[in-house]
Amino acid sequence: MRNRRRAAPAGAALLLGLALLAGCSDVEATGDAGYVSADGQLTEYAPAERGDPIVLEGEDLEGQPLSLEEFRGTPVVVNVWGSWCPPCRAEAPDLVEAAEQLGSSAAFVGINNRDSSTAQAQSFEREYEVEYPSFYSPDGRALLAFAGSLSPRAIPSTTVLDSEGRVAATIVGRVPSATTVTTLVESVLDEEGSGGAGDGDG
Repeated sequence: MRNRRRAAPAGAALLLGLALLAGCSDVEATGDAGYVSADGQLTEYAPAERGDPIVLEGEDLEGQPLSLEEFRGTPVVVNVWGSWCPPCRAEAPDLVEAAEQLGSSAAFVGINNRDSSTAQAQSFEREYEVEYPSFYSPDGRALLAFAGSLSPRAIPSTTVLDSEGRVAATIVGRVPSATTVTTLVESVLDEEGSGGAGDGDG
């Protein structure tokens, strides 16, 4: 499913995020399992409709500092996941493939959500050979940075940020394929005049 809509006003972002943490969501139903079982609902934002750059700082699964600002100047694919989430496991190979195909044309960053320890998340990354870093956010508060475009309950979900760090597209639910991700990123690169996919060097 693909649709286009206007981004929520930036001034309402925090209030909306807090409401979503309280359990309100109009874009997906997680049910008792706590995850989105359907294929992703895709929303794209035209450049003029994008809000402010996403600001997120925290620690990775190794306890090292991690910030989205490190990746300014290139599109960033942000994937929200948990090792306990079956659709996250199902989509992991597609995300890894997309990262390999895009190479240096885009950065990939995860947000690990609701895992009780980093050991569980690290085991997931080893199993699926995930080489890009992830924020460790067991309470889901990292998702507040995306209020207005993603719900903290939307696991898995994937966001494509443009080179300025603004939300260009979201997929709520499992990514349909690696091609879906690469196409979204290439669309951002094309609009920014940066060409297509990279050389695969990661």
